[in-house]
Amino acid sequence: MKDLPAVTVQLPIYNEKYVVGRLIDNICSLAYPKDKLQIQVLDDSTDDTLELSREKVNYYKEKGINVELIHRKDRKGYKAGALQNGMKGATGEFIAIFDADFLPSDDFLMRTLPCFRDPEIGVVQARWEHLNQQDSLLTRIQAFQLNVHFTIEQSARSLSDYLLQFNGTAGIWRKEAIINAGGWHADTLTEDLDLSYRAQLKGWRILYREDIGAPAELPAEIYSYKTQQYRWMKGGAETARKLMLPVWKSNISFWKKIHATAHLTASTVFLLIFSMAVLSVPMIWAIKQLEINMGFYLVFVLGVLAISWTFYQANVLNPYNQSGLSVGQKIIRFLFLFPVFMAISMGLSLHNSIAVIQGYRGKSSPFIRTPKLNVIDVTKEKQGVDKPGNKNQRNRIDKSIFLEGLMALYFVFGIVAGIRLENYSMLFLHILLAFGFGSIFYFSLRELKWR
Repeated sequence: MKDLPAVTVQLPIYNEKYVVGRLIDNICSLAYPKDKLQIQVLDDSTDDTLELSREKVNYYKEKGINVELIHRKDRKGYKAGALQNGMKGATGEFIAIFDADFLPSDDFLMRTLPCFRDPEIGVVQARWEHLNQQDSLLTRIQAFQLNVHFTIEQSARSLSDYLLQFNGTAGIWRKEAIINAGGWHADTLTEDLDLSYRAQLKGWRILYREDIGAPAELPAEIYSYKTQQYRWMKGGAETARKLMLPVWKSNISFWKKIHATAHLTASTVFLLIFSMAVLSVPMIWAIKQLEINMGFYLVFVLGVLAISWTFYQANVLNPYNQSGLSVGQKIIRFLFLFPVFMAISMGLSLHNSIAVIQGYRGKSSPFIRTPKLNVIDVTKEKQGVDKPGNKNQRNRIDKSIFLEGLMALYFVFGIVAGIRLENYSMLFLHILLAFGFGSIFYFSLRELKWR
């Protein structure tokens, strides 16, 4: 026990009154020597979350836990600003970070810290698990997608020694790596991706541990999900704009540069998806004239099968996907969720394309948190308050709802046109698009009316 390093756990919080108590309870129960553990509650809240945090912090202080509350009134730099501000008083050699909805196991630190015996490791990232993935179709789809990101993308990058990312939470940084990389910056909405790349360009490595999970909530509302997607897509574009040139000027290998370029520009795929979707309706007539129906359809099917195999590996074959279902049940669920996921992803292509364009244009916007409702103890009272985002952000999204509704009608027209022309090469694609845009429109409008 004497050889264990000093660790600081940072908990960035903003108006999280439903989960802040649960979070502090969980972190204060970590199995780690009290004299080696510092806990910073970085609470920038403007509501009664701050008082709840203060009560919890005082309670655990009396029990001898080294926990402190750090509150900023201006919230400058949002989450990145809170983390950087916390660095001033961080005494640990290592910095663990957990968002408000995460509940790591008590042995999390003991399992991850041995990875830092390799002096080149600057970050250890754990896999996200999902507390509420069975709550609704929306949460199932999100878990379906995130499982691929962690099991396939992060694992492959880590094993191949390509550049990868710290996911903003459920991981541990070597303090020296943060300082050496220049600290936390607030000039993008994905401060985690930004710092990850700057650290790796300085020679540090990120290790992903698939076998270590940290449970967390998934957004339970369509607006929360769209807000999160907007932040991730725009932030990815902002980071690409900021770091693409430094990546190509660096001394990393050519193939790492190629992979890093693909990684940083990944959100751009939604521009391609949306363009493809819009052009697919006039393509009905073009394909009919060129008589290449079956050839085009075959290419489309092969593409879908290639993507589906990736999702099958992550959600059916992954041994860490502990859903409590048998293999047969997982396969049945996969056959249902995959086309629904494809449809919803395409339905978000307009919303995400707007975010990507704004990111590349350099248009600034505030960091809008993803609200958490404490899925373990949700009440009707909790569900009726604390809505996500600010007024300006909600208005921006609300205006796009009607465009999504028009897009749904556009693809219904494509379905009808294809049937009338007896050209069925685009039929499945247009059914997915109509369902995707229609679902996003319907649930957004219903939630807006409910609010």
